[in-house]
Amino acid sequence: MSYFEILASWHPAVLGAAVFVFGLLVGSFLNVVILRYPQRLMHYWRCQCRELLEIASESDGSQAPPSLVVDRSHCPKCQAKIAWYDNLPLISWLILKAKCRACGAKISLRYPLVELIAAILSVLVILEFGPSAQGLAALALTWTLIALTGIDFDHQLLPDQITLPLLWLGLILNLWLGLFVTLEEAVIGAVAGYGILWSVFQLFKLLTGKEGMGYGDFKLLGALGAWLGWAALPAIILIASLVGAIVGVLLIILARHGREVPIAFGPYLAAAGFVVLLYGDRITQYWMGF
Repeated sequence: MSYFEILASWHPAVLGAAVFVFGLLVGSFLNVVILRYPQRLMHYWRCQCRELLEIASESDGSQAPPSLVVDRSHCPKCQAKIAWYDNLPLISWLILKAKCRACGAKISLRYPLVELIAAILSVLVILEFGPSAQGLAALALTWTLIALTGIDFDHQLLPDQITLPLLWLGLILNLWLGLFVTLEEAVIGAVAGYGILWSVFQLFKLLTGKEGMGYGDFKLLGALGAWLGWAALPAIILIASLVGAIVGVLLIILARHGREVPIAFGPYLAAAGFVVLLYGDRITQYWMGF
């Protein structure tokens, strides 16, 4: 009996609870990725610039940011190391009443929110695909989209080090296993996903002289096309554009967000990709019926 068959034999409530707890743990790690990975990338880019310009590495006194795995978490205000019992996903935030044990500094709601989102979305994925190879792959895609969303919100950056491996992984999974679509649909989806937004970018730049989006958006849509196939792209683009437009208008009206201030588009692509991952067939059937 395979591991998937063993998991499938569990009671749905037990399986859902186990996935929820595991999702909380993954969400805790995603918080680390969202916080530290851009810092490490920027440190690496600064080192490259210094090397290119032949500037001594000690000139700015910068040190490498903490690693994603080895270095323990610490309070950003007092720098106190966080004990394991104060770093339990969601639970510690509630017990500590959103305050650092050492200095009493407020702990952002963002940390438990990311953990809770990862847990809930993980349960939704397993409910849709079950404990299977397809479900495991869908979990990996979901967690990656959460990390990209957080990074793009903070830095308006979709790192190639994440989007490009995500694209290749989608192609490989559909090549070997055909988990979501055929290889032909995946390849066309990757090419079309990148090409559509690249074309929109070039047309907008030609008409206005401005850059309407970043290259990371092209690669993310290409990655989603590699996972879900070319037929999923219209729904992803439509949902992402609609939600992005609504949020952008609300920011301008309610938060007085200037029209010239850029808004990250990656989070809306990621959210739309997740919706289509779970409910793409139903959305397509509804649309065709309509």
